[in-house]
Amino acid sequence: MPSTISDLRKEYTLNGLDTADVSPDPIAQFRHWFEAALDAGVPEPNAMHVSTVTANGRPDGRIVLLKDASDAGFVFYTNYQSSKGQQLINHPFASLTFFYPELERQIRIEGHVEKVSEAESDVYFNSRPRGSQIGAWVSNQSSVIASRDVLENRQRELESQFADKPVPRPPHWGGFRVMPDAIEFWQGRPSRLHDRIRYRKQDGNWIIERLSP
Repeated sequence: MPSTISDLRKEYTLNGLDTADVSPDPIAQFRHWFEAALDAGVPEPNAMHVSTVTANGRPDGRIVLLKDASDAGFVFYTNYQSSKGQQLINHPFASLTFFYPELERQIRIEGHVEKVSEAESDVYFNSRPRGSQIGAWVSNQSSVIASRDVLENRQRELESQFADKPVPRPPHWGGFRVMPDAIEFWQGRPSRLHDRIRYRKQDGNWIIERLSP
């Protein structure tokens, strides 16, 4: 066992990555790596770190779950009144980071953010387990509460209120779509000379570049 954190060290040797190997379309490349993560048994390969910016310019990050990836962008759902919801509404830019240690891979995505349509949010909300639907009503996300009893009491109230009927989507809950203008694929390599391939959008087209590690 290492005596200090600085002694922790891993040599990356599984794969390489070159501009000749990747798809000309970064979304197709993302899907390829995502499927590889699924096949490798990576736990929750849709878990991603979402970074936002606070009103005073400080970075803020947390893990959320990706729910859709298409040519339109990368979608996740949250409470619009939460800290991240308000940050994205007031400063609509975000970065996403996926890390797949089993494959020695990382994906970084940057882009502009918009709300998804109410219809799209409705479709996803209606697909959620009933407990999660009620939970979206229970939690005034990011607010200070006195104890867990506040949540559990409110949960019981709402279970009674919605008994024997569908749970509607709260008006303050829905999706955000990150529309990328830069996507980087990182593959670990020996001696920390990692492979980094970046897609950068320019005049509506994707430019593929190799970055120094």
